[in-house]
Amino acid sequence: MGMNSVTNIGRNGIQDWLIQRVSAYVLAFYTLFLLGFFVTTDVDYQSWSALFDQTWFKIFTLLALLSIGAHAWVGLWTVSTDYIKSAMQRFLFQAACILVIFVYVVWGIQIIWGL
Repeated sequence: MGMNSVTNIGRNGIQDWLIQRVSAYVLAFYTLFLLGFFVTTDVDYQSWSALFDQTWFKIFTLLALLSIGAHAWVGLWTVSTDYIKSAMQRFLFQAACILVIFVYVVWGIQIIWGL
């Protein structure tokens, strides 16, 4: 039986696996879109600002931001449960990861939506 923990994002390994795969696809599509945008557009402040003025792109960026947070968390949780054997050290590491991911997601939302 695998390790169960209140810090695990999914209820089981299948959910964690699915979160990793779906978030990876979202991040891949977002990256490919941005690469295409940079290749096909003379990027300056005006074109970049126009892209981010569109609601669909703000939502796409928010989805990418949430995906990177979820992807990072599942990966860090997996690595920490595999390699940090002390329960207290693992908890402190995971708590620090949660705090950093939370701060980055909230900060990203503020940037995207201009809050």
